[in-house]
Amino acid sequence: MKYLIEKLLRDAFGALPEELCPRDAIGTVAIERTRDATHGDFASNVALQLAKAAKRKPRDLAQAIVAALPSSELVSRVEIAGPGFINFFLAPAAYQAELAKVIDEGRGYGRTQAGGGKRVLVEFVSANPTGPLHVGHGRHAAFGASLANLLDAAGYSVHREYYINDAGRQMDILAASVWLRYLESFGEEFPFPSNGYRGDYVRPIATQLVERAGRALVRPAAEVFAGLPPDAPEGDKDEYIDAVIERAKSLLGATGFRQAFDLALEDIIGDIRDDLEEFGVRYDRWFSERSLADDGAIDHALDLLRRNGVVYEKDGAEWFRATDFGDEKDRVVVRENGIKTYFASDIAYHLNKCERGFEQLVDVLGSDHHGYIARVRAGLVAMGQPGDCLDVRLMQFVTLYRGGEKVQMSTRSGEFITLRELRREVGNDAARFFYVLRSNEQHLDFDMQLAVSRSNDNPVYYIQYGHARVCSVLRQMREKGFEHDDARGRAALARLVEPHEQAVLAAMSRYPEVIEAAAQQRAPHMLVHYLRELATEFHAYYNAHQFLVADEALRDARIVLIRGVRQVIANGLCLLGVSAPEAM
Repeated sequence: MKYLIEKLLRDAFGALPEELCPRDAIGTVAIERTRDATHGDFASNVALQLAKAAKRKPRDLAQAIVAALPSSELVSRVEIAGPGFINFFLAPAAYQAELAKVIDEGRGYGRTQAGGGKRVLVEFVSANPTGPLHVGHGRHAAFGASLANLLDAAGYSVHREYYINDAGRQMDILAASVWLRYLESFGEEFPFPSNGYRGDYVRPIATQLVERAGRALVRPAAEVFAGLPPDAPEGDKDEYIDAVIERAKSLLGATGFRQAFDLALEDIIGDIRDDLEEFGVRYDRWFSERSLADDGAIDHALDLLRRNGVVYEKDGAEWFRATDFGDEKDRVVVRENGIKTYFASDIAYHLNKCERGFEQLVDVLGSDHHGYIARVRAGLVAMGQPGDCLDVRLMQFVTLYRGGEKVQMSTRSGEFITLRELRREVGNDAARFFYVLRSNEQHLDFDMQLAVSRSNDNPVYYIQYGHARVCSVLRQMREKGFEHDDARGRAALARLVEPHEQAVLAAMSRYPEVIEAAAQQRAPHMLVHYLRELATEFHAYYNAHQFLVADEALRDARIVLIRGVRQVIANGLCLLGVSAPEAM
């Protein structure tokens, strides 16, 4: 209904002379729902916005706009308040028409064209494929998937992408860890590196390596560890694991080491894919970091920087003048040994996104990536791309609780609570919902005991129960032998005059506005809060009134209303990746 008010205002602007309503001064028309019903249903400060350009007092301009408004049976009256606010009072027919729209559009209700088809790439999770997804990754997954769904519903053309970090040191550490567990399978004994991957998930991968390679990759432990620097605590754990990796590559050769590397990557990426698929999270593309080097994308990005004169040499390395573009310091793009840095890969990947035609790049990253934003944006600008195309959303940490007791998330042995374990305990619906209960900028306390409770204190249960209650009413209607006449119900919507009915109608009509705002603000939690408010209004209505009354017209009108509630709840839960059960 907000769009109805906007259309009326724009029609009024078109009817006014240019000097009174300068066309180039009209941008976004600010229209807000009022908090006080005495001020109407919607209010606009457009007269205050245009007053300076029109060289008129805001209140005088407001009077001219109101006089030019076309009449509408959906607006009962319009008033000017204060210095020039325009308040709109909707007629009951407006809410009735919106309810009919809910029923007619069904699963499509709430979808808008606000995004205008703008191409947006949402990259999320992108966890290093060095182990199973943990509960922190789950928040990234739920947020990213829900945000992508919201953007799609708001009229954007959305592409979902997972960036596979399949190059670099962490993957080498994993490959070496798998190989060392492989050696243990053949009776080799040695202290496992303190900085290796020690989780139990590594052992099954090593078993697969035994099955594929037999004894071909076996080397004596004495040969593997001879002459290496000390491990922690006596030595440096990073220096030690790097030495182990170099020794492994030397003893196995490129082909042998790649065998362990590729097997580990294949196994863990497969597990991550399955885990996310089971969680209802799907991608349009899994993008390989290695492909950036193989396809020449990194060289292409570096050539652009060089041609633009923003690269210089220092201490044998190549540096990007990031400080010229707002970063806190310059960044190395090619080390003195000729190896390209992670940063070079990062800016090449983002350039690749732009060159694929995406106008906005939404990255969902961990809270420790603050510095990442300025450096990547600097790289984009230096390569001729708009810096404001990059939109980074930082995810704060998750803390698990059972009731009031904090759950230990990980141990020194390398074990941690996985996303799969959490899902098995609380279910996909609760996990998807609880992960987006709060803004991504807030730390999240995830109470697993509450998430599985069948009580009104559990927000996902409370909302799903609203949907199930409507389904139960419809089943009872059939059991009682009543037949619902939709046309008769729509014709009688004017009889929905009870305060609870008016509250439900008003709450339900806000849904399209919430979708648009949640998409624009990258805030799935706004939809969560809205669904709770709608469920609260519905449950209050349910507890206060009978739906299956003897009066056929009133009964059918109320059935139309609760069918609308059911549809909006189902639509909203679908965007959050949560089911809408018919019975609970």
